[in-house]
Amino acid sequence: MKPIYFVSDAHLGSRLVKNPREHELKLVRWLDSIKENASELYLLGDMFDFWYEYKTVVPKGFTRFLGKLGELSDRGVKIHYFTGNHDMWTFGYLEQEIGLTVHREPEIVEWSGKRLYLAHGDRLGDHSLIVNIIQAIFHNKICQKLFTYVPPRLGLGFGLGWSKSNRKKPKRDDYAEYLGEDKECLVRYAKAFPESEKIDLFVFGHRHILLDLMLKNDSRVCIIGDWYTQFTYGIFEDGNFYLDHFEAEN
Repeated sequence: MKPIYFVSDAHLGSRLVKNPREHELKLVRWLDSIKENASELYLLGDMFDFWYEYKTVVPKGFTRFLGKLGELSDRGVKIHYFTGNHDMWTFGYLEQEIGLTVHREPEIVEWSGKRLYLAHGDRLGDHSLIVNIIQAIFHNKICQKLFTYVPPRLGLGFGLGWSKSNRKKPKRDDYAEYLGEDKECLVRYAKAFPESEKIDLFVFGHRHILLDLMLKNDSRVCIIGDWYTQFTYGIFEDGNFYLDHFEAEN
């Protein structure tokens, strides 16, 4: 079985990135490095800092990233795109133009006798009122429809501005810190998952931390970091999953 790769949270287009072009190119170089031996690629959400598709308009930029995805797809690499809390508003463009398979909910897959639970991670285990309200608005079909009446220049500008201000809030200071087994929402979610499902490995993005944790029920939780500051990714090969870091600069 050829390797399967996982990456998440690139936040391409973020107004907090000092060199957006280099940020994108580093991701493209990584994709180029895996194209010869990858069988599948899982993009586990928030690859864009904000993405919203109008009927005839998509966000400006990302041409090198999207072009490289198209190349991998044309080579036969199966690419799976999990919507995150920053880029859930895709309505056909990525599927039709690049050939991605878009997932809006977590997926359970089985490879080499191992059952894996794959998800971006937002909405899982976090029962705070503000999160539930925001997610209810973002996922509401009527709200999504109403947003289409906002001119693209204003709509996309608002989305990127919201993302920037949201990430700069003090509460985001914990994004790169492990909060502990009892406080990490995704760990709590995995621990509470029905044992009858027998999940061997949970793979998440979203939290921007690197975590590889064995639970008492013999399940394993991996959070794969990000492509925002850490440039980390996951690999499943020959029945084993491990985390790695991309260092190549040129």
